Amino acid sequence: MPIPPDHPPVASSRIGLLVVNLGTPDGPDVASVKRYLLEFLSDRRVVEIPPIVWQPLLRGLILNTRPKRSAAAYAKVWMPEGSPLAVYTRRTAEAMQAHLGTGILVDWAMRYGNPSIADRLQAMKDAGCDRILLAPLYPQYSGATTATANDAAFAAMATMRWQPAVRTLPPYHDDPAYIDALKTSIERHLATLDFAPDLLVASFHGMPERTLHMGDPYHCQCRKTARLLSEAMGRDIAVTFQSRFGRAKWLEPATDATLEAMPEKGIASVAIFTPGFSADCLETLEEIAMEGRETFLAAGGKDFAYLPCLNADTEAITLYARLFSRELAGWWNTNGTII
Repeated sequence: MPIPPDHPPVASSRIGLLVVNLGTPDGPDVASVKRYLLEFLSDRRVVEIPPIVWQPLLRGLILNTRPKRSAAAYAKVWMPEGSPLAVYTRRTAEAMQAHLGTGILVDWAMRYGNPSIADRLQAMKDAGCDRILLAPLYPQYSGATTATANDAAFAAMATMRWQPAVRTLPPYHDDPAYIDALKTSIERHLATLDFAPDLLVASFHGMPERTLHMGDPYHCQCRKTARLLSEAMGRDIAVTFQSRFGRAKWLEPATDATLEAMPEKGIASVAIFTPGFSADCLETLEEIAMEGRETFLAAGGKDFAYLPCLNADTEAITLYARLFSRELAGWWNTNGTII
């Protein structure tokens, strides 16, 4: 039956894939960083302190001191195309669009900053996407990462009269495809070094220790990733946690303290990688590749190498193709047809 002439326009049915990462300021300047930090540190999944206590501290001391330091750090790693995290996330989305073909609309968003999850979901809905796979690129699940990305998507859909059907990408910390991607990437980068590291170090983003006791699986999933990777590579991998903030006790051992203590223990050369991050960002490029190197060498270390994240490299796209195709099953066939 033909559509009546006075019927509102309806876009053809499509499937969407929204790749999501943490977020980044719009620029490496103080004003942009301040806006970003206000949004990021106001998320109650990120800072689980009552707002009546936290907000005065955040809007007073923290936002009047930290943005200047953070802006200087961002300036060290900023790329011609923009923030590294945004650049690599966009490249990942573009590569997945090319891989999956025109049957699926692939887009990308940031939990904090731009482009926002709400904006991109609306754009996908306007383009006819009535089925969307949300893909937060966090291998290990945490309430402060995966959950808050999904929260933002669900909040955006709460404002929609006609909501799309939605699936969410589960954590993939122990997926054989992820372990294989890490192994292949690490071994490829190790082969380019002019030294053989005494030890490999896996540095994961830290979390307050109490999140573990409250039931967050992040710590356990980080440990499992490192164990499976160690078994796959046939060599020891030390696990550390970086990016401590505030006075609370955080997951240990701390990356900076571990690097500083290594030379005294006879570890003269080290290669460090960050398997909790899907793409390089401030915390990997400035905190580890730069500050970590300085810490290790100042303590008497001889050779230091930072091994990049999967980013949008071949290993990453191979991994995501397997993960996304599996989660799209029942909606879409690998031959490119919509079910």
